[in-house]
Amino acid sequence: MSDAVLVYDDDCGFCTWWAEFLDGRADLRIVGFSDLDPSLRERLPPEFESCAHLVTDDAVHSCGASIEEALLRTDVGSRFRPAVESLRTFGTYRNLRELGYRRVAETRAWWGKLLSKRPPARE
Repeated sequence: MSDAVLVYDDDCGFCTWWAEFLDGRADLRIVGFSDLDPSLRERLPPEFESCAHLVTDDAVHSCGASIEEALLRTDVGSRFRPAVESLRTFGTYRNLRELGYRRVAETRAWWGKLLSKRPPARE
């Protein structure tokens, strides 16, 4: 098992769909905002609820970078790691990745009509 943890908004049906999609395909653990333990919470940026994060022992990838890294940890995505690592050296690529993430995040209610899972029940 990997040391990677994907932290996501578990109040969002679209976000939950993505988390479940990745949970079965990527080598990482999934944790919703509502289930953060103190040690994981302290590794996240102050405004952590503004986007998803992928936390490893040595890095925290936030927003678009978190989803990109999670996808690269899937069987299919791992084949693209060399190309993506090369693209990451270009600021334009990183800017477009984050712009894409923000556009989807800002319209996640609409996306949730297409792809959604019921967020986990609270105790």
